[in-house]
Amino acid sequence: MRPNADAVPNPTMPNTPIKTIVLSISDSRTEENDESGVTLTELLLTMGAQVVEKIIVSDDLSDLRNTLYVLTDREDVNLIITTGGTGFSARDNTPEATRSVIERDAPGLAEAMRRETYKKTPMAMLSRGVCGIRGKTLIVNLPGSPDAVSECFEVIKPVLQHAVNLLTGETKHK
Repeated sequence: MRPNADAVPNPTMPNTPIKTIVLSISDSRTEENDESGVTLTELLLTMGAQVVEKIIVSDDLSDLRNTLYVLTDREDVNLIITTGGTGFSARDNTPEATRSVIERDAPGLAEAMRRETYKKTPMAMLSRGVCGIRGKTLIVNLPGSPDAVSECFEVIKPVLQHAVNLLTGETKHK
């Protein structure tokens, strides 16, 4: 069986710029105390991604769902990474909002983050974060603590560029 040529990175094809929105989900975070959002922004910039915008939105399911719909329709965005709202509390609505807008699941990302971060803390199995695709935009849910953001980001960082390339068609031979 011939392997799928699009399944591996092609070094001769140009990389699509990663254009990201950092979405912090919280009823209590502000620009002054959004440590997870700042951490995530720094990690993205370090890898060469563009951070188009950093937004804080409440845990309200309807607000979050509407925000994700609007953001995934933007032409200048191909990656949305959320932080917060993935736990067990009654106001943790990020997975439900994400599921309601995605068209295709990307479960391997969430599975890998839970598997690898579990090696450091058993609390990782309590994360309900999901990942998926709407249009040409990948949505990734990360937990809300700065340490968890850093640990989860390190797990997915090696594949983010290739994921964006695949979504925008840049790995296909012209």
